[in-house]
Amino acid sequence: MGRFVDKDKIRRWRKRGFYSENALVKLLYKHGFNAVRVPVSNPSLNPLPDVMARKGLHIYAFEVKNASYYAYFPKQQIEKLFRFLEEIIPLENQYKHAVLAAHLGKKWIFKKLEWKGWEKKKLPEKVRILKRDRGNMNLQDEAK
Repeated sequence: MGRFVDKDKIRRWRKRGFYSENALVKLLYKHGFNAVRVPVSNPSLNPLPDVMARKGLHIYAFEVKNASYYAYFPKQQIEKLFRFLEEIIPLENQYKHAVLAAHLGKKWIFKKLEWKGWEKKKLPEKVRILKRDRGNMNLQDEAK
């Protein structure tokens, strides 16, 4: 017997991610960013973020998760953000930002990642953001 795949459950899960990505784009626009959702229908190995944004000279690559209480970001997804910024964006690293965005209910938590972890090949195996955590990035304060 084959495994049962709940296609409706998968569809709802993907719709949740799509909703959060679009909500983030709107939130970024509200705070003066130019932003687009990257329409990649599969979690491929291509180094593409979920959302790209620009404010002034600064470029942001976002990995977005929608969850209730905590969001996990595996190393592979973190690597994709840095690969995208390194391989595609021809700017100095001080202008390029890899950001994890956890959409937890009505709350957004943003965690900007440091380049030194990527450069020293010491990225964490995974990053977990809990609903009670405080992020290290405030949209109002970015690229002023």
